[in-house]
Amino acid sequence: MPSVVDPNRVIVFDTTLRDGEQAPGFSMSAEAKVEMAKGLRDLGVDVIEAGFAAASPGDAEAVRRVAGEVEGPIFCSLSRANEDDIRTAYGALQSTPKRRIHIFLSTSPIHRAAKLNMSADEVLNAAVRAVSFARTLFDDIEFSAEDAIRTEHAFLGDVMEAVADAGAGTLNIPDTVGYSTPVEIASIFAEIKARVATRHPEAILSAHCHNDLGMAVANTLAAVANGARQVEVAVNGIGERAGNCALEEVVMALRTRADLYGVHTGVDTTQLLGVSRLLSNLTHSPVVRNKAIVGINAFAHEAGIHQHGMIADARTYEIMRPEDVGFSGTRLVLGKHSGRHAIAQRAEALGYRLSGNELGHVFVSFKRRADEIGEIDDNELLAIINTVTTDGGPRVLAS
Repeated sequence: MPSVVDPNRVIVFDTTLRDGEQAPGFSMSAEAKVEMAKGLRDLGVDVIEAGFAAASPGDAEAVRRVAGEVEGPIFCSLSRANEDDIRTAYGALQSTPKRRIHIFLSTSPIHRAAKLNMSADEVLNAAVRAVSFARTLFDDIEFSAEDAIRTEHAFLGDVMEAVADAGAGTLNIPDTVGYSTPVEIASIFAEIKARVATRHPEAILSAHCHNDLGMAVANTLAAVANGARQVEVAVNGIGERAGNCALEEVVMALRTRADLYGVHTGVDTTQLLGVSRLLSNLTHSPVVRNKAIVGINAFAHEAGIHQHGMIADARTYEIMRPEDVGFSGTRLVLGKHSGRHAIAQRAEALGYRLSGNELGHVFVSFKRRADEIGEIDDNELLAIINTVTTDGGPRVLAS
């Protein structure tokens, strides 16, 4: 499994094919999962959670195919804390030498009472039994305390220590229902890290945050700042209910604010846009325009003040280079909010140098047309320019 030899290296555990795919509207065939897994491999994720093998024969087959047809990352299957699930996961992952079992068991009072009908002691013992059995089949074991955030802190620490003693190398503290806040989750991770590190300094703490209150990325970053060295993410933030922590957002936040977090990942960020679009095509789910990092508006500017700044120096309004995430460059959108500088620059790119009255006439016509149709493309701009006849028409640049 990835080891934190470099204490500033954050492992990227992608759950697009498991937590992401199980959400309504994002189902994928085995063939689509294989194609997506290849994109994730090329992106450079460390761990691919290929599915939940015990969930259905189809899911088991998809895990088998992904693990058997794609090489590179560690491949993982989710598993409940029982021997049948663990054996099924092992069977589905046998074709790859780099395999992980991800065992989960609820720990919060509400889950213990309403879902499991088990006492705290029974939950702890079941977790230890499951990890101990998994240790006979797997070298790489992750344990997840489902609904960890709503679990009593002392009991959560008891469980994490016990499963680490039993052989779990990765300890996941998930915000299963998207309930936490950055301040709260930071405190929980700091507390668990301090408690577990005494006997298991090599244990990797993992953050798996859902977005029900819109804080999945913020909570994940807070966890990293307080000792998490694995982040569990999904492309485009897909997943149960409001989704998971978005892979592209947390990776670029860690990269852009390396001054704050001081960590890095192995992700090739220039592949982020391509992987996002691959998932969108495979699931027939378009990405909203204003989606951070990969939305088509992420590096697009229409407001005149912003466009003027961008023309002078892109750093005035862009904190990342569009090329670093896979875009070909910044897009200055010509519309009713655009100013003279952007219109003159685009006209020059199209072969016309506008200034003075010529630019003024074009600008007036441009604003009128933009109010009518919205975005002005090159053909529309050329048509507007060609209506300007001052001094015999606009000056055409020499070829």
